[in-house]
Amino acid sequence: MSPQAQSTTASPEPSQNAPQAPSGALDRFFKISERGSTLPREIRGGVATFFTMAYILVLNPIILASATDMNGTHLAGGQLVTATALTAGLTTLLMGVIGNVPIGLAAGLGVNTIVALQLAPQMTWPDAMGMVVLAGIAIMLLVATGLRERVMNAVPLGLRKAIAIGIGLFITLVGLVDSGFVTRIPDAAHTTVPLQLGIGGHLHGWPVLIFILGLLLTMALVIRKVPGAILISIAVMTAAAVIIQEFADLSAETWGLTVPAWPGNPVATPDFGLVGHFSLFGGFQHVSVLTGILFVFTVLMSCFFDAMGTILGVADEAHLLDEKGDLPGINKVLMVDGIATAAGGATSASANTCFVESTAGVGEGARTGFASLVTGALFLLALFLTPLATMVPAQAATPALVTVGFLILANSIKEIDWSDYTIAMPAFITIVMMPFTYSITNGIGFGFITFCLLRVVAGRARTVPIALYGVAAVFAFYYLMPALGLL
Repeated sequence: MSPQAQSTTASPEPSQNAPQAPSGALDRFFKISERGSTLPREIRGGVATFFTMAYILVLNPIILASATDMNGTHLAGGQLVTATALTAGLTTLLMGVIGNVPIGLAAGLGVNTIVALQLAPQMTWPDAMGMVVLAGIAIMLLVATGLRERVMNAVPLGLRKAIAIGIGLFITLVGLVDSGFVTRIPDAAHTTVPLQLGIGGHLHGWPVLIFILGLLLTMALVIRKVPGAILISIAVMTAAAVIIQEFADLSAETWGLTVPAWPGNPVATPDFGLVGHFSLFGGFQHVSVLTGILFVFTVLMSCFFDAMGTILGVADEAHLLDEKGDLPGINKVLMVDGIATAAGGATSASANTCFVESTAGVGEGARTGFASLVTGALFLLALFLTPLATMVPAQAATPALVTVGFLILANSIKEIDWSDYTIAMPAFITIVMMPFTYSITNGIGFGFITFCLLRVVAGRARTVPIALYGVAAVFAFYYLMPALGLL
């Protein structure tokens, strides 16, 4: 899921955005002058967006490669980097040409966690990616029928924000555990405490120090509103880890997933081995139809609401909304987002979605899809730099997860009406259930059920859309299946 971060650079003054006469076919197609921009601004904006998004080339492979499917199979890190860069590049180019907005797309943080920790363990990787493709097809159908906006309106704003916050906390927990800053206590320890600080309640070792320094550096750069703060932190701490490994010669187990070492030649031929490896309905052979539908629904929900908020937020900052607060041609943008979700599953990169880091490009002056062409082209160039991405240890990358979790929470929690308990309590349940049950699906399900029940108890049953009752009923039946002997 992309973090709801603010722009890192001040937007140009309105006087600089005055419409000018088109200067050529390129200008007319992208409406560059009409939107008060220039070609240099679009190029700068596209580059800025890429550098604020490029951390996904490191984080997405780490998240997906850290999990195994039902057969114990890991996905190869190099192939994941290729899939991540390829899908981000192509879908961002598509957004530029079709949507004509300065929005970059890449594998969504949060969605990749759902795929890695919830879908894959119950089926094979191709089956899990097939579920993502189905979610993308469902999104495209919702857009084509005009139902996407109507479905979004059925879920109260408070619950939408709670879903985002819950995913943010879930991502934070994943980052803390994967870095080794927090570890699980084995059941044999005879304690009711499930987690502990470091090993045995103490922090020690170079890798944990890399994580701590990386987290402090990332937060400092974010506070200073430095463009590309997350990517800079990852690069600096990776360099530090490489130096430490060179002189300390630590074992592979000390670092965990990736041992930081210079790869020799930073340029390599892309490995497209994962592209096209998906089974559209294979997952239903391993889980019940209802469970499979809920998996698809969970991926759809995560992509659905994150993208809507991001699109409107970036468009507002770019002054692309009309007097009613609507984005002209939004269905084209939403359709590309649906295509990106399906494309992410088809390439095994996980669902791709719109990134709010695109506001960095808007801050540099980007107003059109030409900036997205620049961003997309840079992602495709990154296809040939896979060795650099696969040398990054988890301890250098996971500070980004913790920071992203904070940014999501900080920008969403204030939009929940905590004075209305019929929305505040379901929002609370949604938020805490995700990290505490280690399941995003549980957070959404229990949140919806609680909301419907509390509105009925409060005598406000008519304020709940019928669609939400239907979704809550599906979740309730799902949770009752074991008691009914159906699961």
